[in-house]
Amino acid sequence: MRAIFGQRQLRFVFAANLISMFGSGMNSAAVAWYILQATHNEMALGTLVVLQTIPAMLLLPFSGVIIDREDRRRLVMWLDALRGVVIVIVAILALMHRVQVWQLYLMNTLVSAGFWMFWPSITALIQELTPEGQFVQSNTFLLAGVQGGWLIAGSVVGFMYDHVGLGGVLLIDFSTYLVSFLCYFAVRKGRHVVKRPDEHPDLAPANELQRFWRDMREAVHFLRGQRAVVLLGISWALFLGAMMTGGILTPSLSDRVFHAGPKGYGWLSAGWGSGAFVSALFAPQAIRWLGGRRALAFSMALLAACMATAPVSQFLVLAIATYFLMGSGRGLGGVAMNSSLMEMVPKYLMGRVQNAFNLLGTFLQLALALAVGATAHNVSLVAGFAIVACVYGLSFVAASLPVHAKVPEEVVAE
Repeated sequence: MRAIFGQRQLRFVFAANLISMFGSGMNSAAVAWYILQATHNEMALGTLVVLQTIPAMLLLPFSGVIIDREDRRRLVMWLDALRGVVIVIVAILALMHRVQVWQLYLMNTLVSAGFWMFWPSITALIQELTPEGQFVQSNTFLLAGVQGGWLIAGSVVGFMYDHVGLGGVLLIDFSTYLVSFLCYFAVRKGRHVVKRPDEHPDLAPANELQRFWRDMREAVHFLRGQRAVVLLGISWALFLGAMMTGGILTPSLSDRVFHAGPKGYGWLSAGWGSGAFVSALFAPQAIRWLGGRRALAFSMALLAACMATAPVSQFLVLAIATYFLMGSGRGLGGVAMNSSLMEMVPKYLMGRVQNAFNLLGTFLQLALALAVGATAHNVSLVAGFAIVACVYGLSFVAASLPVHAKVPEEVVAE
């Protein structure tokens, strides 16, 4: 851990993520609560999640190529700057009491477009900057900061939302993007692009279109025969769809079951965020003891069990404890997934391989958002939680299937 934190470049990256995710977590929680108060309908939150997936489905097939070709630090800086501009515009509207639900939908759609390019970019950047053999440690720091910042921020919103309102929360989010931009600016100087293997001159593409299709085929060719990578990616896609959809249910759990309003939502988010942050203390040891895939399978089983249990908890304190366990499972699972991918996927392919699985996860998220929102509103909240628990269970199955990992030639060459 000390060796990773001793890397100046990585320190700035971790600080940027902790700060920006704190703002993003406040944004997400405040917008979800505002929309639920304005509409009193879980389907409205389902619509919010659906709209967040649209840019992903449009961008993910192409953005992986860009991530692998360009300087990943500069991409992240541009994404922070553009998302910050969108958020400050809506913050001004909210402070003037002129914001409408459709404007929040539009803001989240645009910000989501940046997120779906940001996350694979930052993961690829971390892989690029991390010394070989230390991927577990670097991912532990990354995900502890991301999940701790994001989800503990949800608890802060629960306690301050009534005081600063939606506009104040969005202004805080904008300020965190500004600080994050400056942190990435300090990471390094100049343009840096990951070098790909030398290519025979006769096989070089004649134009940009041919080069693009060559890059896409290269990723598909890598995945053929890589059963371990494919199953890991499927488990990630299922996990991603379930985690993103679970955000539809937490505000209603606080409001409809415990009648605790935004403060209850804050406590539940604090439980999840605290668990995700605490997971940094045991994730490296657990992965070393169990192995990456077994640690992932264990965390998915824990998430499935807790998701089924949360809505039938008789007391808010029990639900908070359940969310703490879910956050711990999310932290352990995220570290195990990312570290395993970094070990198995060559650096120059990381953006494209990640995006292939992220695209699958967004399609699942689209279907789940509609199904969970409709079920929670028209059938029961317990049934909505059960759907998400089943998806976590499928992720457990994918992570548990036996594989014989094949080390790609490109990794050996590196």
